[in-house]
Amino acid sequence: QVQLVESGGGLVQAGDSLRLSCTASGRTFSRYAMGWFRQVPGKERVFVAVISGSGIINYLESVKGRFTISRDIAKNTVYLQMSSLKLEDTAVYYCAARSGAWAYDSPSEYDYWGQGTQVTVSS
Repeated sequence: QVQLVESGGGLVQAGDSLRLSCTASGRTFSRYAMGWFRQVPGKERVFVAVISGSGIINYLESVKGRFTISRDIAKNTVYLQMSSLKLEDTAVYYCAARSGAWAYDSPSEYDYWGQGTQVTVSS
């Protein structure tokens, strides 16, 4: 069993930066792909970024150039550095892990999920 805990969310102004962290505990594998998703009330959970077990990275088009996903395998932690935040980035952000190295953008492909951390961007 893998447990994921997100942190780093908060209230920021448009244009600000924020870094989210997700730390895994329990049974973990260094080759797991790790992803970030976000969800707004009444909407489906959508893909934001993923880093594969081999370090390959993909992003949602609307966050390219603004968000950076990274991982520290030794710390069992994945990060999402967000810059130039926009109002539309407001959501609950979730980290997720899948028991495989390949990166996918569908929530259904992921086996483990964190509890979510709120990011609110105001003008």
